[in-house]
Amino acid sequence: MQVQKELKPTKSFHKHASTTQYVSPNQLILVGFETPFEQQLTKNNRWVKLNSLIPWDKIVCLYDSQFQSKEGRPAISGKVVLGSLIIKHILHLTDEETIH
Repeated sequence: MQVQKELKPTKSFHKHASTTQYVSPNQLILVGFETPFEQQLTKNNRWVKLNSLIPWDKIVCLYDSQFQSKEGRPAISGKVVLGSLIIKHILHLTDEETIH
């Protein structure tokens, strides 16, 4: 009579793709250290104006609290996800149009 060994699954370690972390709009800004993209934004741009009206810290905190698991791919930044949805609905875009 042969005894079969029970095989235990081995844990594999995968390196996750990096995701952009949320940065609070209340973060201290050092003049002269802005990215080139930030330097070109005009205060009159409708998206810049809308961005300043949204309480991102509260919204992103609630969104991020839904993703507590350390397994799997990290969640996309809440500001990116929610901002995309806002743009999609304001411009009446499809999902495909929003990501292109």
